[in-house]
Amino acid sequence: MGNTMEQVRPDLPHLTGPVPGPRARAIIERDACVISPSYARCYPLAAERGEGAMIEDADGNRFLDFNAGIAVVATGHCHPRVVEAVQRQAARLIHMSGTDFYYESLVALAEKLAAIAPGGIPRRVSFGNSGAEAIEGCLKLARYSTGRPNIIAFLGCFHGRTMGALSLTASKAVQRTGFGPMLPGVIHAPYPNCYRCAFGKEPQSCAVECVKYIENSLFHTIAPPRETAAVFIEPVQGEGGYIVPPKKFFDELVRLCRQNDILLVTDEVQCGMGRTGKMWASEHFDAVPDIFAVAKGIASGMPLGATVARAGLMNWPPGAHASTFGGNPVSCEAALATIALLEEDLVENAARMGAYMMARLRDWPARFPIVGDVRGLGLMIGIELVRDQRTKEPAPDLRDRVVSMAFERGLLVLGAGASTIRLSPPLVITRDQCDFAMETLEDCLKAANA
Repeated sequence: MGNTMEQVRPDLPHLTGPVPGPRARAIIERDACVISPSYARCYPLAAERGEGAMIEDADGNRFLDFNAGIAVVATGHCHPRVVEAVQRQAARLIHMSGTDFYYESLVALAEKLAAIAPGGIPRRVSFGNSGAEAIEGCLKLARYSTGRPNIIAFLGCFHGRTMGALSLTASKAVQRTGFGPMLPGVIHAPYPNCYRCAFGKEPQSCAVECVKYIENSLFHTIAPPRETAAVFIEPVQGEGGYIVPPKKFFDELVRLCRQNDILLVTDEVQCGMGRTGKMWASEHFDAVPDIFAVAKGIASGMPLGATVARAGLMNWPPGAHASTFGGNPVSCEAALATIALLEEDLVENAARMGAYMMARLRDWPARFPIVGDVRGLGLMIGIELVRDQRTKEPAPDLRDRVVSMAFERGLLVLGAGASTIRLSPPLVITRDQCDFAMETLEDCLKAANA
């Protein structure tokens, strides 16, 4: 028995029996009676504890988490330094509401975010509890500071589920169906998806038609520049399929915004905090946003979101915008510990491990007929499955089958877009864990293709 146990590595999956086991099934049955059916569960994982990139379920089965709690636990599950920061602060002060009083951790985190924000320019920060709240802050500030009503967003992007954020969201119909009418003044343009170009172009023949559509169509019809406050965009599209735009798109988009005094607002909620191998995804494109939203990975699992803006833009008066719980002391301390870990080596590790996996993934379209495209930056990688590589017909059923088979083998992944598998592990991931994930997905693709 001793020799057998010694061979079980704590940093790799280990399943003790069929999943879900009896305790997990009991939790799932109770869940079905009381939890909103709007929650989307792709497979029956009932998490009990986590450490690093590993999750253990209620029956003791251990999984490799390539979701990072939906791109949230940037430093891994329960990083000791984050846990220590949370425990220390919780014993001292849990809540005081930074909208009405002062405390140092709120100021310290705002100072840190201003210091690491893209562009090296003065910034001000407003805190909330989530990515959706951060986007709501961006939306309100864009309209308030410009006095203009219209907002341009992009098809396929996901910005949140509260009404303002949902009005920007154009990822899946189910997210909007039944909740209308949406916020007026929001207009959508095609996102620069080079694998599925809305204008039928190839990358080599692209003349940045996505920006031309805004300039030559929207500006002359329903969104004149003098009435358009901002353009909202995910620098790397998340829920829409982990899509990386070409740099020339951002070059043209920045030009368009600057020429027309339109604010550039980036949604770094999923792609920020080191996930793409740089602290901010917009840095890959040399794009400096006027305002940006950050959440998810900012506090390694504690609820926190932030709207970060050029200092001169955030000039609204007291009472115009606030949040009772936003920036609570415990979340602020978790965020400060998280950022320190990212700066020390985790952003670099994301770049290194992402490059390692992309090198392994690059030939998958040639090896697997159901793989249409592989793309990504850092540890934000998408594998798009298709029925036919020539027609590029999406294959959502195949994607879902691969996701389920991976779960049964101890690997947690999720879908994105119509038929993409997303890889978004914690930034603490190791090479051995990457190898396990790649080998598992190869086995699943072979089985699904057969």
